[in-house]
Amino acid sequence: MILTVTLNPSVDRALEVDALVRGEVLRAGDSHIDPGGKGVNVTRALLVNGVRSTAVVPTGGAEGDQLVDLLKGEGVDMLAVPIAGRTRSNITLAEPDGTVTKINEVGPLLSDAEFAQISDAVLAAAGAADWVVICGSLPPGPSIAAFTDLCERLVTAGTRLAVDSSGPALLAGVAAGAALVKPNREELAEAVGAELRTLGDVIEACEQLRKAGAGSVLASLGADGAVLVDETGVLTGTSAVSVPRSTVGAGDALLAGFLSAGARGAGALIEGLAWGAAAVSLPGSRMPGPGDLDRAHIQLHPSPDPRRPLQRD
Repeated sequence: MILTVTLNPSVDRALEVDALVRGEVLRAGDSHIDPGGKGVNVTRALLVNGVRSTAVVPTGGAEGDQLVDLLKGEGVDMLAVPIAGRTRSNITLAEPDGTVTKINEVGPLLSDAEFAQISDAVLAAAGAADWVVICGSLPPGPSIAAFTDLCERLVTAGTRLAVDSSGPALLAGVAAGAALVKPNREELAEAVGAELRTLGDVIEACEQLRKAGAGSVLASLGADGAVLVDETGVLTGTSAVSVPRSTVGAGDALLAGFLSAGARGAGALIEGLAWGAAAVSLPGSRMPGPGDLDRAHIQLHPSPDPRRPLQRD
């Protein structure tokens, strides 16, 4: 079982528009309302592909009730921790060429007592989990010290911890000795304080995070694929998407696929890339199922050219 922790979940509304024109009245085409948050998406992707997962989510207000209803509707096993604040709502605007504009609320303030309650729920459930995966941004309130303490307690207990976050939270996971961290290109650049222009820059940045304490680093690079750096070396891979519809949740699907295949080696990277590419071809934040996956277009590069420039953001 894979336990996911989303400290700042959301209700996500996705609208498809012909073109995003500032200041104009736009007519939306298709629309979707999905449960949101990176850890929530990881659990959703795992479950639709037959992998057992439980999601820990703080919930509050009418939006929190809606989030719970959406998760129940998808058959998601969850630990909902009540909070005083209102669960946030996010809006995604997707254009036909794959351009996505996302408007995210900050999220509710978590008190120290509420964060302690969430941490207790995570630690109590961690013993039955193969992985604990902490994903997404920190909401207002919890200190980095409190977040670091949660990560350290999990690692000390022998839990395999994965962290997919940004800024100080990502670095806290690294310093705590997380078995896996999964930054995207921007998050990785921020973590090492350097611009990443080539594949070699990405590999070097991943190695820096390993030296700082992370066991493995899986970096998602959008159209440039993904890079895996672990104790065995470096492996990169790419996947083709013929008709991109939404990049929302693609990195979460990549992480879910990687974990589902054992989180190690070429097979796991292929699976992660296949899940991520499938998510890009789906609207909104829908997670891909077995019928959406196409592994035939995945290409691995065991000896990547470090001089290869990355595509523009």
